[in-house]
Amino acid sequence: MDKSPEQKSAAAFLYPPSEPYARRMLDVGDGHEVYVEECGRADGVPVVILHGGPGGGTSPMMRRFFDPKHYRVVLFDQRGCGRSRPHACVDANTTQHLVADIEQIRRALEIDRWIVFGGSWGATLALAYAQTHPSRAAYLVLRGVFLGTVAELTWFYGGGAGRFHPELWARFTDPIPEDERDNLIEAYHARLFSGVFATETRYARLWAEWENALATVETRQVGETPVDYARAFARLENHYFRNRCFLDYDGQLLAETGRMNGVAGTIVQGRLDMICPPGTAWALHRAWPESELRMVPMAGHALSEPGITAELVRTMDGLRRRQGHLDLD
Repeated sequence: MDKSPEQKSAAAFLYPPSEPYARRMLDVGDGHEVYVEECGRADGVPVVILHGGPGGGTSPMMRRFFDPKHYRVVLFDQRGCGRSRPHACVDANTTQHLVADIEQIRRALEIDRWIVFGGSWGATLALAYAQTHPSRAAYLVLRGVFLGTVAELTWFYGGGAGRFHPELWARFTDPIPEDERDNLIEAYHARLFSGVFATETRYARLWAEWENALATVETRQVGETPVDYARAFARLENHYFRNRCFLDYDGQLLAETGRMNGVAGTIVQGRLDMICPPGTAWALHRAWPESELRMVPMAGHALSEPGITAELVRTMDGLRRRQGHLDLD
């Protein structure tokens, strides 16, 4: 009997590793340079990958969801993280800056329209981009939907998820004095931007490890996160979340789906996602008539969850077969 996606490893569904054929540092202004790479087929169907976080950066695994004989895959590290510089910098780093960076990359690579592939914060950014530049988004592929709302932040940083994982929640909250625990985003902000590197590093690891521990169905205690990664991830996430993701009003991305002007998409959502619960993906699907929702039954939030991986590869392979239905000119 064949194994189900949940019984296989994520690697079983991925395309073989491929090396980028082009790399560059792109000056996007405001003192920022972003790292951009391309892999796959230089004349293939273009797809841009929007990583999570904010502050998560790209990884080689992200190249492997796409048939390299068909897709031209563009990955970049968003401002302040990964190989982009300056590292862990929040100056001139907002949703609007990132949307403008995506457009600058598209123009620099002489791409007219592309598929936009993003998960978690990457899904937030994909929606913001498609609502700002609908003529440039040929299709959206979203995973683990996050809309940047107060309700979502309250769930994860106000104790909702903590009720399911009290021992991990205690590890996140205990280092904060009791009189500051009513606003953990603000409490962590004071420490992540203290100007004392040792303090910033300690609390950055705690911030990153709270999220990473809940990313998969098989919840695990995560070991010490590398300093550079944790500091960029925590500072950028905290900066964005403290500023409500720099959206004009709470619920903006859901309310303004009509601005995408007929852009279609697929939403892949883990049924057991503790970081971005599936009610958000359902609400987006209901508000976005051109979307298809694929709920993965035994999967959490992570891109590496086998069921999520399998569904994303299946989605991209399906788009490959439907290329004639995608207007990329």
